[in-house]
Amino acid sequence: APGAMSGSGSEEPEPSQAAEEQRQEAEQDWAAAKAFYDNVVTQRARPPKPQNAITVAVSSRALFNLVEERKIYEEHGLEKYVEYQQNNENVILKPGPAFYFVKALEHVNTRLLELYPDDEERFDIVLMTNNHAQVGVRLINSINHYGLTIERFCMTGGESPIGYLTAYLTNLYLSADSDKVQEAIEAGIASATMFTANKDVVYSDTQLRVAFDGDAVIFSDESEQICKEQGLDRFFEHEQLNENKPLAQGPLKGFLEDLGKLQKKFYARNERLNCPIRTYLVTARSAASSGARVLKTLRSWGLEIDEALFLAGAPKGPVLVKIRPHIFFDDQMYHIEGAQKLGTTAAHVPYGIAQKYSKS
Repeated sequence: APGAMSGSGSEEPEPSQAAEEQRQEAEQDWAAAKAFYDNVVTQRARPPKPQNAITVAVSSRALFNLVEERKIYEEHGLEKYVEYQQNNENVILKPGPAFYFVKALEHVNTRLLELYPDDEERFDIVLMTNNHAQVGVRLINSINHYGLTIERFCMTGGESPIGYLTAYLTNLYLSADSDKVQEAIEAGIASATMFTANKDVVYSDTQLRVAFDGDAVIFSDESEQICKEQGLDRFFEHEQLNENKPLAQGPLKGFLEDLGKLQKKFYARNERLNCPIRTYLVTARSAASSGARVLKTLRSWGLEIDEALFLAGAPKGPVLVKIRPHIFFDDQMYHIEGAQKLGTTAAHVPYGIAQKYSKS
């Protein structure tokens, strides 16, 4: 034939053809292995792809109570700490401040999978810790003991987790380390420092309850700046003048939006009355003088909040005792401490002008 290759006429396949056959064979092996794994593995749902999931990253000290272990680390150094963790890897860790919040997220996932078995828009919990890998066995044993579904681990061995948070498309990061939380907020990641409640509280195990402060949490701190710098009367006047101008968004607006998206999935299946998510706005604002702008802002964003409590400066702790949220986000340590004392698990959002005042 024209253009036929000259040579010995050997029928041996060309190297590129052999490589292609090898590649196809490897692909078939991989497909067979995957099929085998899919059949053998439990009925647990696979972790969703990060671009579809609502990714909540928690540190080991937020998920578990590591107060004693932290003391060993601070007093005796890293090597003794790692040795202690390895020697105690079969001793189950007690729940930390984010534990019941994570349990509630997993309950929402269970309900979502019943209604939408093929949908990946659900929570994905990632353990994001700067622990060293040698401590991993104790963390895995504790997670399995409590039946938590945490498949993704990121153990950074002392390095900052911020780059990984970005890579995982993190929607919320909870840590007991305020410096890391500050770093995450500055990187544009919704984040808060967890504080353990001073009393044991019985949490709902059928409904995730999330309470948010308004200014500098869901909304920007623009109004809070006026209040701090020009006083309460000027703040009321400013809010009434700007009643129809939506507030800018704050660091936790995206997470409230994520919760709203999931709520709508339940509403679409006629589950509004049985929805496993409930959201609360708990603000020191007064309803009559500065409440309308807040509600109109939420409406302009297309967001519903289940309950709005305008406390007109009254302490938040007693109201939170009634709500019993799994987590309460606020930007002011004064409110965090008040909530803590009465048994609420509180999370400090280091954002806005209140930080300047709390440090001075």
